[in-house]
Formats: sequence, structure tokens, C-alpha cells
Amino acid sequence: MSTASPTGAQISLRRGGVTAQIAQVGASLRSLRIDDVDLVPPYPLELPTPACSGVVLVPWPNRVRDGEWDDDGTARRLAITEPKLNNASHGLLRFTAYEVSHTEGEAVLRATIVPQTGYPYLIETTVEYALTPDGIDVSHTLTNRSTTSAPMALGTHPFVTIGDVDPHDLVLRIPAETAFDTDDRMLPTGTRPADAALREGVRLGDVTLDTGFTDLARDPDRRVRHSLTAPDGRRVTLWQGEGFDYVQVYTTPAYPGQSLAVAIEPMTAPADALNSGLGIRRLAPDETWTLHWGITLS
Repeated sequence: MSTASPTGAQISLRRGGVTAQIAQVGASLRSLRIDDVDLVPPYPLELPTPACSGVVLVPWPNRVRDGEWDDDGTARRLAITEPKLNNASHGLLRFTAYEVSHTEGEAVLRATIVPQTGYPYLIETTVEYALTPDGIDVSHTLTNRSTTSAPMALGTHPFVTIGDVDPHDLVLRIPAETAFDTDDRMLPTGTRPADAALREGVRLGDVTLDTGFTDLARDPDRRVRHSLTAPDGRRVTLWQGEGFDYVQVYTTPAYPGQSLAVAIEPMTAPADALNSGLGIRRLAPDETWTLHWGITLS
């Protein structure tokens, strides 16, 4: 079932007590619920996507300073999509309507990055959302259809919550050793040790974050696990698989219908990576890169 909105068709998925909505524009995860508990805070259908909620960020996440970058010796200039800070922001598919196919419990969305101003590469992208008994698994594939190697990074921008709890009282845990310092344009200026309290868990209402992190601790299955824990012990976990070596954490009091919201954003590269080279992968012609992340409730 799908309905129209400013974010295109809304694809509704269901598996038992797990439901989700995927927006066609930006291939974004716009809601996730188990029984009567929201794990991704929904927003009204008549609104455009707030704060980039759930959107896939490709071929770069976050910002590129002045839209300018060095492509292996060739100067490139991207369109400025964040005029206030004079940056190119969040890739090239944020406002693209993907092609969609779906069953009751899975959705596959496809879009192609075509050669354009500042990024002369042809990239096929696919996003697959699959409901599980305790949440959702997400897979991304990127295939370079150019005749030369293409620099590539990917991120996604999900907000997470436990919807029947005051979000201020949720405990946030981010298993990171290193944080990025930024200037007033939200561009990296260096790194510092991450606050150790974040690794142990901090009350969400006690922190304000718009911060990138790296040196993430991986569990034996090679997944990084971030979490929000309710006072009664319930926990929503956002995990990111191999290749996702960075995360951006963003808190805001301005998300529709929420007194406080937090985005935990898996990324393969940090802000301004097209300039720093951190996390950038060059895909050979016809090479495919596959990445995985997901959300669970326990």
C-alpha cells in the first residue's frame, strides 16, 4: 500500500507486530514501530522530510567545504546545497524519487547517480529494507558504471526513539573513542578523545550533540552497536556493519511532534571526506560495494 505526500509515495511494510513506512523521495525510513511503540519517530504526511530524517546520503554524507574538492588531481565544484554555510550537503540523491518495488515485509528502492556538476560518474544505487521480528535490516549496494574509478562514500540519517518514554530520560550510548571538532560551518578542524561518558551511557536530556565520531568499538560479529535505553530496561539498538567506520549523532528539540529527538547516522566517511580522503573508497568500473545496518528492540 502507498499514499502520496511531499516525500513521494509512502510504502507501508508489515511483518507481525512490526510495521514501517519508507518514503520514495530520498529512500528514507520515515517510521518504524513494534506493536504500539515507535522506534523511529513518525512525522505528518503533509510535511517535507524534517532534518533529513531517514534519508540516504550518497555519494557523500554530511558536508563538502565550498562544494570544492580535488578528484585525484582534477578540481571539481559541486552545487552549493547548504547556502547558509556555503557547503555542498548530503550527496546527490536526497531529493530524488527512487524506483520502488515491495512485498508485505520488504522494499527495494533504486536510483542512479548520473554524471553532473562536480561529480562526473555514473553510479547505480539500491536500498533494501527488510522487516525482522525485532526491527529492520537495511542493505545498500553501490555499483560504478563509469569507465573510470569513482570516489564514493555513503551515510544514512535515521532518528531513533522509544516512543512511549519521555526522550529526555532515554540513556544514549555511543561506543566511540574519537570525536571530530568542527568550525562554525560544521566542517572538521581536527579530532579529540570522545567523552568517555558516552561509552557508558548518558541521559539524552543532558547532552546537545551535532558531532561526528570514529574509532568505533566493534563486537565479535564485527558490528558497532549504539543504543537508547529506557528506565524500564527496554533498549533500541542501531547497529552498523563493516564499512561504516564513522557515525554522526545529532540532537534537536525541533523534530515534529517530539520534545527531543536524536539521529544516529552510520557513515562510511566523515564530513568533508572528499577533501580529506578519510573513508573514501574508489570503486573500479563495474565494482559493487555492499553495506549493512539495522535497528532492533530488546
